[in-house]
Amino acid sequence: MIHPLDDLPLHQSSAPLMHPSSDSAGLYDRYFFNGFDRNGSLFFAVALGVYPNRQVMDASFSVVVDGVQHNCRSSRRCSTDRTVTTVGSIDVQVVEPMLRHRIVVSDHHGVSADVTANVVSPVIEEPTFVHRVEGRVVMDYTRITQFVEWSGWIKIDGERIDLADLGTVEGCRDRSWGIRGGSRGMPGPATAPQFFWTWAPTLFEGMCTHLAVNDDASGRAWHKSAAVTGRFPVGSLDVSGVTDARGVHRPESIGVDIAWAPGTRWAKAMTATVQTSDGGEIVAVYEPTQRFQMSGLGYLHPEWNHGQWRGELDETRDEIVLADVNPLDPTMVHVQQLCKVSAAGEHGWGVLEQLVLGPHAPSGFTGVLDGAS
Repeated sequence: MIHPLDDLPLHQSSAPLMHPSSDSAGLYDRYFFNGFDRNGSLFFAVALGVYPNRQVMDASFSVVVDGVQHNCRSSRRCSTDRTVTTVGSIDVQVVEPMLRHRIVVSDHHGVSADVTANVVSPVIEEPTFVHRVEGRVVMDYTRITQFVEWSGWIKIDGERIDLADLGTVEGCRDRSWGIRGGSRGMPGPATAPQFFWTWAPTLFEGMCTHLAVNDDASGRAWHKSAAVTGRFPVGSLDVSGVTDARGVHRPESIGVDIAWAPGTRWAKAMTATVQTSDGGEIVAVYEPTQRFQMSGLGYLHPEWNHGQWRGELDETRDEIVLADVNPLDPTMVHVQQLCKVSAAGEHGWGVLEQLVLGPHAPSGFTGVLDGAS
């Protein structure tokens, strides 16, 4: 299975590039983007994933306006060429690697978009996520994160939103690849789920901060990382600038304190404390103002979960009225919250993502989906 990319010196093994590196069903490669304006009137997100051993490529585009989340999802067969990143009416284009990406949605059941993300930060390479349960690998993947500013437009049922009219529309993007959920569906004894995940990419006027934490049931972190970078005007960095790791500063220690909204597993507020390498300290306080349901992008969705076979090509659109969501519905517990953030005398905006299933002693959770007291 030779591809034109095999003519480039990029091989990591003796196999052609299109040959999957593992036979795990959880092997994947994904793009993710989000964007928001500073008034919280618009929040949107995009995902595209490839699952080589399932022969599936899927994509989604979701946008929140006036308390309603509009979700577009597409899925198709992807048997060989994974370089064509178009799934039905959703197209994710790498215009300039690490610098500029364009997402086009072509009349997906009444939703259209043409938005471009331009980076304003260096690449943050997170430490590899490796997690085993009783010796079995369930996660082994790499992720990078960058901060962006958006331009373009979105149209929902004939109503057009020009991003330029909203002031600065910013957000972040991530790319991740490897194995995630590789043991899902395997035979063996049933086990109760346990997963604690917090992710908080944040933009200030002069800097960008990032943190990610995974805990076990006792509260011990099996993954913890943070970074602080400068924020640069659009177009002021070239590829060598954004990939220069010297522009990313790694804090020495990280702590998060989450106050949960009663009866939910959604944050009411969070305080993050990072100790910087020069002996300083950054304390960031997060105040949620808007909520985005990750099921709109397929996360934990019962029918459109990532990599799920939907046939040669399938597409759907639905809506979520955010005020009507049951916070302990297992398909709705995974959220991103747009937050006002204050730190080091600066004020900014960040996205606080949470997925908390099963026990977590520091939070007082003891069951699979009990809410905060």
